Amino acid sequence: MISITDTAFMVIAASLVMLMTPALAYFYGGLASKRNILGIMIQSFVSLGWSTLLWFVCGYSLCFSGSYAEGTDWGGILGNLQHCFLAGITPETLHPSANGNIPEYVFISFQMMFSILTPALITGAFVNRINFKSYLIFLTAWQFLCYYPFCHMVWGGGILGEWGVLDFAGGIAVHILAGFAALASVFFVGARVDKNSTPNSIPLVAIGTGLLWFGWYGFNAGSELGVDGVTTLAFLNTDIAASFALVTWLAIEWCRSRKPKLVGVLTGSIAGLATITPAAGFVPLWTSPIIGILASACCYVAVEWKNKQSWDDAMDVWGVHGVGGFVGTILLGVFATTAVNANGANGLITGESAFFWKQIVATILTAVYGFVFTYAILWIINKITPVKVSQKEEIEGIDAAILGENAYDHDVL
Repeated sequence: MISITDTAFMVIAASLVMLMTPALAYFYGGLASKRNILGIMIQSFVSLGWSTLLWFVCGYSLCFSGSYAEGTDWGGILGNLQHCFLAGITPETLHPSANGNIPEYVFISFQMMFSILTPALITGAFVNRINFKSYLIFLTAWQFLCYYPFCHMVWGGGILGEWGVLDFAGGIAVHILAGFAALASVFFVGARVDKNSTPNSIPLVAIGTGLLWFGWYGFNAGSELGVDGVTTLAFLNTDIAASFALVTWLAIEWCRSRKPKLVGVLTGSIAGLATITPAAGFVPLWTSPIIGILASACCYVAVEWKNKQSWDDAMDVWGVHGVGGFVGTILLGVFATTAVNANGANGLITGESAFFWKQIVATILTAVYGFVFTYAILWIINKITPVKVSQKEEIEGIDAAILGENAYDHDVL
């Protein structure tokens, strides 16, 4: 029987996660140089449309049809094609979630927002270096070869989920996968020609961060697929971890540069949000400050290391999302306890190590797979059409050279 409360909550949660993609466009758009604002923003907004089409045609079916345990999927890696074009699903069909009382249409919508956002995260790494046509091919190929397999393996009845790996809201399937894909794209396209590219609007970055934080409540709390105690735990864990991460990043940067930095504050909050994501509904409340502090410390070190190595990850996608998701997934193996979520597992704090080692294996597998397959996808695309823009186009800026548009009708900043 449909629960009006749970269904209404999940509709709101799906809407909040949808908001995160335009929020990401604002966040990245503000960090981009003034010649590349539209070029980075269009990549997020196009994902809203194109990823939805893919999800409707076969994405949902490949992620959530069939199971490894029943032998009805493809080797525990991809689902089957039973629900292509959402065939066989009606408004009355209930999704077999924990309570089994929300329409499957709502679950389809909620998960679709994840498939939209995840590849859009990668774009911050290669800002003003990718041809738009190549990006569309990449967006399509990456969904089929990277996101759909890990979504099924972790959440859709695939091999990792059956083995006992947990990911509450996307540490593995979203942040590690996208973060290490971003690093691969940086290695493939190389550094920017313009070394003096500076943010065009830090206030726009702040707006994007605020909307991302707001949307993250739906992202994490909504992953319980209903309203219960775990929902509230995930909600509060999310906010506390993000807040502790924000303050930690502020403190580190203030001590090192002798000045508080708004961009650092905003980056720290995103690091905390990404790191708590896989653990939000599986760990006790007292662990969220620890996770938040470690999130900022680890991500800050990763960003500094990236800078020293001259890896041109323009918007620190790897350092924040990749490393944050990696750390959070491992900390889930440390702090998880069935005392707060009976559908979870017991980690190192309960004296059990098996689950912890499964999380370690899953994080390494995801990172390596995301990096290798992304690099391979870009290499193949480059054989068909150039992935990288010409040096002339890069210097002129993506907005004018590729899109024929400008964000402003006058020179700013």
